[in-house]
Amino acid sequence: MQTLRTAVRAVGRTLAKNWRPHLRKREFLSSAANLATYIGLRRHDLRPIQDHLTTLGLSSLGRCEGHVMATLDAVIHALQQMTGARVPRGRVASVARAMTRDQVLLRRHTNRLFGAPSANRWTRFMVTLPTEAATDYGFVRDLLKHGMDCARINCAHDGPPAWRAMVRNIRRAERETGRPCRILMELGGPKLRTGPVRTGKPLLRIKVRRDAEGRPQQPTQVILDASAQAGHAAPTGKAGGSAPARIAVERAWLDHLRAGDAVELVDLRGRERRLAVGKRLSDTARLARASRGAWIDETTVLTHAPRRGMGRGGGTTTVGAIAAPPLEIRLENDDLLLLTREVVPGEPKRVSKRGETLAPARISCSEPQIFSTLKVGHHVWIDDGKIGALVEALNERGAWLRVTHARPGGERIGPGKGLNFPDTEIPLPALSASDLADLDLAARHADIIGFSFVRSAADMDELVRALAKRGRPSLGLIAKIETRAAVNNLPEIIIHGAGSHAFGVMIARGDLAVEIGYERLAEIQEEILWLCEAAHVPVVWATQVLEGLVKRGRPSRAEISDAAMSERAECVMLNKGPYLFQALSVLDNVVARMQFHQRKKTARFRALHW
Repeated sequence: MQTLRTAVRAVGRTLAKNWRPHLRKREFLSSAANLATYIGLRRHDLRPIQDHLTTLGLSSLGRCEGHVMATLDAVIHALQQMTGARVPRGRVASVARAMTRDQVLLRRHTNRLFGAPSANRWTRFMVTLPTEAATDYGFVRDLLKHGMDCARINCAHDGPPAWRAMVRNIRRAERETGRPCRILMELGGPKLRTGPVRTGKPLLRIKVRRDAEGRPQQPTQVILDASAQAGHAAPTGKAGGSAPARIAVERAWLDHLRAGDAVELVDLRGRERRLAVGKRLSDTARLARASRGAWIDETTVLTHAPRRGMGRGGGTTTVGAIAAPPLEIRLENDDLLLLTREVVPGEPKRVSKRGETLAPARISCSEPQIFSTLKVGHHVWIDDGKIGALVEALNERGAWLRVTHARPGGERIGPGKGLNFPDTEIPLPALSASDLADLDLAARHADIIGFSFVRSAADMDELVRALAKRGRPSLGLIAKIETRAAVNNLPEIIIHGAGSHAFGVMIARGDLAVEIGYERLAEIQEEILWLCEAAHVPVVWATQVLEGLVKRGRPSRAEISDAAMSERAECVMLNKGPYLFQALSVLDNVVARMQFHQRKKTARFRALHW
């Protein structure tokens, strides 16, 4: 143990010396030193020593992250006492003080980033704000009442007017509820995505849910919209449920409609259909309900049929512009996909009448610079890992990808889907021009800046300089760990971030799982938790927490176990969805209970009553 202590101390001192120029906050010096010694400790295979210590009834070093040297000294002192060796006076008391001090540092750093915790739980709750948070003050107020401690505004969605409105609603809700709430504004970062896809015919489908025997279950909502925007089908997405389809109509015709009237039409299949007119949503929009499905296009005629005794109708109108949907590109295992250098509309593969492939599917990449570092044999993952492929060849047209992972029946890809290149160095700046423009606003309104797709200490330095330039050199930072490079460079990312700012780390398990492989995710998230605890840096447990409950109103059993595990982090993030309030209540219940049983890696044995 003394030999181990000497070796750990030597590595720790070397690392701490190398890091010293980046430690501008004196209060982080002790934490940086502990991180350095922890790295020195974990460079050894400790399993044989741990087994011996356990048989002696001593600490096996398995919970030493927050106070490495103090734990080593405590074990050495115990061994000295067991062997009758002389223990210097006062050393035991100094070790106890060191352990207590290091435990306090994590709480102190967490409070500086997120503010004081709630009365009933130590773990903070972060919530991703949906678009409605910009217009519905009551929704934001209720989020705070249900326990939101930090509001996340994702700068990859909505826009500056909506972000400002969200900030105003949060600050107003803070004053009304008396609950503080930090605001995290997260920069989009160098996210690679698929390019546009060639569109099909401008058709709009009104889809009605049916039961197992094909009978309509309940009417579906439709919005008659005179705002001059193109109509579209109901956009079913990750938010759980769907927004209504929108049919573009003329304003003068819409003004004649009243609740209880009907709109009659003959769809593209020659079927007579009838929409029941409902309440007015705004000056340019009115709700309607369809009890049967229909296909319509820009030639479909709508006829106003008023209620009996309500006079003559407003005549007819033709459906307005319809946003043409992108063509479906479906990929199966062993298919070939051309990822084009030029940003041209993607197309599905062309097949002969005999089923032979005449031309493979193609789609572009939003950042052509990737082709300068992409190599044959590199892995490519599409749409959060739904499709996996290998680079088979490269030429002047782009990269030829052979699909290796797709579910039976194939997977669809479309525009704006994420692209991950885990084997490839991404030749993009850490902060794009768009990120810097968003940072101008975020630096004025946010308490914390989220840094997406950070890869290295140099990336952190770039953000620190950008904030200093904007007069916010002490703004809180959260580094999202979602790439293989970020995992490899995590100690330096922590030092360069926490050395100058209130700092935290988010385990962004979505992209991270794609980058490192789902099989390694559990292992890597544990290592991130350990390393951050050694640095006394708070962690945000993110991605798909209680996803089934948030989106569909019912959690899976595995999600409850995951929520219980999240108590080991200092903050847990929930995504947006229709059952968000219910999810906050369940998460609060689970986390508050688990705090009595677990503190970081340490099981706490309260009395049980069997």
